[in-house]
Amino acid sequence: MAIARVTTIPASWYSDPEILRLEGERIFRRTWQYVARADQVAEAGQYVAARAGDVPVVVLRDGETLRGFVNVCRHRGHEVVSGEGVRKSLQCPYHAWTYGLDGCLRAAPRADREPGLDLGELSLLPVAVGEWGPFVFVNPDPDAPPLEEHLGELPALLAEFGLDLGALRFRHRVEWEVEANWKVVAENFLECYHCAVAHPGFSSVVDVAPEAYRLDAHETFLSQYGSVHGAVRSGKRSGPYDAVGEVEGQFHLVWPNFVLNVMPGRANLSAGTILPAGPGRAARLLDYWFAGDADEDWVRDLLAFDDQVGREDEALVESVQRGLGSGMLERGQLLGESEKLIVAFESMVDRALR
Repeated sequence: MAIARVTTIPASWYSDPEILRLEGERIFRRTWQYVARADQVAEAGQYVAARAGDVPVVVLRDGETLRGFVNVCRHRGHEVVSGEGVRKSLQCPYHAWTYGLDGCLRAAPRADREPGLDLGELSLLPVAVGEWGPFVFVNPDPDAPPLEEHLGELPALLAEFGLDLGALRFRHRVEWEVEANWKVVAENFLECYHCAVAHPGFSSVVDVAPEAYRLDAHETFLSQYGSVHGAVRSGKRSGPYDAVGEVEGQFHLVWPNFVLNVMPGRANLSAGTILPAGPGRAARLLDYWFAGDADEDWVRDLLAFDDQVGREDEALVESVQRGLGSGMLERGQLLGESEKLIVAFESMVDRALR
C-alpha cells in the first residue's frame, strides 16, 4: 500500500556541521565501507591508504593475511602512509616511528632515552577488514559483525542475474567532488523518478516507467532494477551505446555509501563511494570493471555514456543543495511509492543519529 504523505528529514540536516559530526561518529565509524580493490593488496607488502568517513585507514597484505589499521601514528597523529605501493614496514614521515606490517611499533628514534616507554603498547589501532570479490572493505569498529552479514543476500542476487565478479577485470577509475551533501547525492542515486526528465540518454536505453523499473528495500542495501527498452532490444531504436547483452541493469546502495552499478548489455560493473567532504560537499569515486575480452569500442561508448549521466546528476544535486541551503524549505514532500528507497535511506539515517 502506498504511503499517502511522507516528508523528508529536516532540510537543515544537509548543511548543519553538527549533523555531519554526528554522522561521522554514529554512521561512518560504525559501518563497512569500500576502500580498495582486491588487486591493489593481492601481494605481500602491498598497501593502500584511504578514508572511512573522516577516519584515515590503511589496508595491506602481511604475508597472506589482509590487515587494516587506523592510518594515524601513535606518536603525534601524523598519517603514517599515503597513496599505495609496496613496503616491508610502515614508517611515519614525521619522526620515523616505524611499524611492522602487523601494526606493531618496531622502532622509535630516541625511545631508549625514555625510561618506562613500552613500544608494545603503541601498535597501530586495528580496524575490521573484509573482502568480497574485487572489493576490499573496512569498518573502523574492530569488533563489527563480519562483512558477509552486512552484505546479506546481495552477492547471491548479483550471481542470480548472471554477473560473475571473478571474470571481470579492472579498467578505469574516476574521482571528483560535488557541491552537495553526501545524503543529497545518495538520495539522487536511489530513485529514477527524475530519469525521464533529467536523463534522456539513460531513459532511451532503460525502461524507467514505474511498472517496469523495480525498487527493492533490504535491511542493509537498497536496490533498483531496470530492463532494456523493448524498442532497443528489438533493434527498432538505437541508444548511446549497445545495451543488449547478457546482463540487465541493476543499481545498489549498500548502507551507508557504497554504490554498485551494472548497466544493461555486456558484462560490466562500476562501484565506489559517496564520502562527506564537508557539510555541503561530497567526494565521489567510481571504479570500473569489464570482461577481460571486452570490445574496446563498447567500453569507450559505455564510459562516455556513464560520464554524461554523471554530469547531469552533478547539476541536479548541486541545485538541490542550493535549494535546501536557502533556509526556505523545512522539509520536502516525498512520493512514498516512487521514492520508497529514499524513505528507507532516510529512516536508516534517522535511526543512526537518534
